[in-house]
Amino acid sequence: GIGKGVLASSTGLLLRQLGFNVTAIKIDPYLNIDAGTMSPFEHGEVFILDDGGEADLDLGNYERFMDITLGKDNNITTGKIYSKVIQSEREGKYLGKTVQVVPHICDAIQDWVEDVSKRPTSKDGPEPDICIIELGGTIGDIESMPFVEAMRQFQFRVGRENFALIHVSLIPVVSSGGEQKTKPTQSSVRSLRSLGLSPDMILCRSEFPISETVKQKVSQFCHVREDHVLSVHNLSNIYHVPTSLIEQEHCQKLLGFLNLECPDDILARTASWKELAETVDTVQSFGDEETIRIAMVGKYTGLSDSYLSIIKSITHSSIHLKKKTKIVWLDSETLEDESTPEYAQAWADLKSAHGILVPGGFGDRGVEGKIKSCQYARENKIPFLGICLGFQCAVIDFARNILGWSDANSEEFNPDSKHKVVIFMPEGSKTHKGGTMRLGLRKAIFNDEDCQIFKLYGEQKEIEERHRHRYEVCPEFNEEIQAKGLKFVARDETNKRMEILELKDHPYFVGTQFHPEMKTRPLHPSPP
Repeated sequence: GIGKGVLASSTGLLLRQLGFNVTAIKIDPYLNIDAGTMSPFEHGEVFILDDGGEADLDLGNYERFMDITLGKDNNITTGKIYSKVIQSEREGKYLGKTVQVVPHICDAIQDWVEDVSKRPTSKDGPEPDICIIELGGTIGDIESMPFVEAMRQFQFRVGRENFALIHVSLIPVVSSGGEQKTKPTQSSVRSLRSLGLSPDMILCRSEFPISETVKQKVSQFCHVREDHVLSVHNLSNIYHVPTSLIEQEHCQKLLGFLNLECPDDILARTASWKELAETVDTVQSFGDEETIRIAMVGKYTGLSDSYLSIIKSITHSSIHLKKKTKIVWLDSETLEDESTPEYAQAWADLKSAHGILVPGGFGDRGVEGKIKSCQYARENKIPFLGICLGFQCAVIDFARNILGWSDANSEEFNPDSKHKVVIFMPEGSKTHKGGTMRLGLRKAIFNDEDCQIFKLYGEQKEIEERHRHRYEVCPEFNEEIQAKGLKFVARDETNKRMEILELKDHPYFVGTQFHPEMKTRPLHPSPP
């Protein structure tokens, strides 16, 4: 996309560092209730929230940048709004009125925003001072029209002094002459103003810093002061975006619209983030001989956004340890069939890696490649992390190749196996896919304090991590598996559900049923 999510997150980060309590809402105009049933190839990863919400990946950006905790209601979709309005109509709450987009849908959107904007972003935290709302899509899209109209009305509901509109627009470059063109921005602002919304600031996305001439032109044709036209150009890493906004006095201008006072010591308050961005530059400058190669063996490697939180987790660890990392993307299917032309190169890439990570996924496509990756890491003492399905694949490999159960499998892939070491959870639904998994923040309780992962978690006896799965390791085979050296070192409160595995006599072989990447932060990387 154009980068609205990073800009919204950067704005929230700066406001937080200036002492304001900030929350965020992402509006996605699609008809899905949430992102839970959407293909990673089409929409990127599904971000899991503490309360079990399956949300757009931008909520992950918000949480990581702003260091806040959001809930499922912080992600609004057309599906959620229409579902709520239709339910109210069925309950007779509209007293016989004809239910229409205006006013009923628009009112529901405004009510939702007003309610969620007042919810604390941490347990027992204060009510937010500022709520950042990101409206997905492009001005002019049919599906986003009710939300645009709702925001037009909302500025009068809350008072213009409590409402600021930032428009993000692309400034393309004509390659032949390198000229930056403002026509797309002029057109989008014209459309926006025709709908009753006039931007207070325009953030111009471009490959290079926009010229003063471009700023003047945008200001003149878009009815915005020239000093409120900001350049948001490509930078060496995204952590420089907040610093770039500071240099252009973004916060001072934004807080001025909201009649809020901006502290004078903004540079001192944001120094730690600037240092972080510079550290990333330093780490990225290291040579290839110092680079740690991590093989990512996944099913959705065609779109890196499918594993965005894992990528960020690796980056955060890289910053913390001051070690350069490179992800080697491997489609797990290419590791399965020797007759395919990709097979030899895929295995060469896997063997060149210093560590192997097998992430989550659904369906049987590419699963055997994941299992072979687990086997290779186990047998060759390669540091390994399996997440969710990767955790389950590690158990399947162990059952097949150490316990000798050649037919060992997951019930998801072979329901007729005699050794279903991974089974469907009894509380799950086989008829409804959306919102029916084991979702959200759950406890994992360590039963082995000598394991490596316990130490990585700071020797906490209990931890809480986010889950998203409908299959689990079958407790029936636990004793036999553990007797051979694969230990389930943490379980849930019932002591029946396996949460973390660790292999004895291995440099680092860990699997987690949960998704540790969902709680990573730039200054506090995920332990596994």
